[in-house]
Amino acid sequence: MSQWRIAGPYFESCNCDAICSCRSVNGKPGSRAQFRFCKFAVGWSVAEGHYGSADLSGRRVVMVGYWDEDEKGAPWRVGVYVDHDANTEQREVLAGIVTGRMGGSPYRQYATCITEVRFVESREINLVHQPRGRQRLEVAGHVDVAAREPFDTTATVTCGVPGHDRPGYEVVVDHLNVRAEGFNFDFEGNCSYVATYDYRSD
Repeated sequence: MSQWRIAGPYFESCNCDAICSCRSVNGKPGSRAQFRFCKFAVGWSVAEGHYGSADLSGRRVVMVGYWDEDEKGAPWRVGVYVDHDANTEQREVLAGIVTGRMGGSPYRQYATCITEVRFVESREINLVHQPRGRQRLEVAGHVDVAAREPFDTTATVTCGVPGHDRPGYEVVVDHLNVRAEGFNFDFEGNCSYVATYDYRSD
């Protein structure tokens, strides 16, 4: 398998209240999700990236899904969108990276929890990342997440999906709306998280 790397800004939201109980706060490990079901949308912009000699920069990826804390092992069921400008190889590689099927950082950090990938689709994706400013995650006709403001805290908050080694901060969102195959939910005033990520095959 070719060596790969993707890196850039990260924005996600789930149905927990801020600060999400899954996060590490001041170095203390997170706990189970606040509610029985964790329902989420995650967006990665690839500022720089490659798979072997193939360029992945400029691509965008969104993953939606849920898990049930009362189900043994709390397995994640997810679907993946890759921006419609990506070619077939880029789409397959990026979906494989974020779901952990290609090993590397995502597999070590979170993706062993993913037991079912329900779909991988090409869609028009808009991701806006403004440090301490506007955050937006949109998949045309399927996903819409808009940040309201950073959550007021002096605590150090980290998330395992981008990596606990990456600085980031908690945010409150206006809304989290998902309409996808097997995933339909709407929330307001819930939590989100902003950071950077740097995933590698080694």
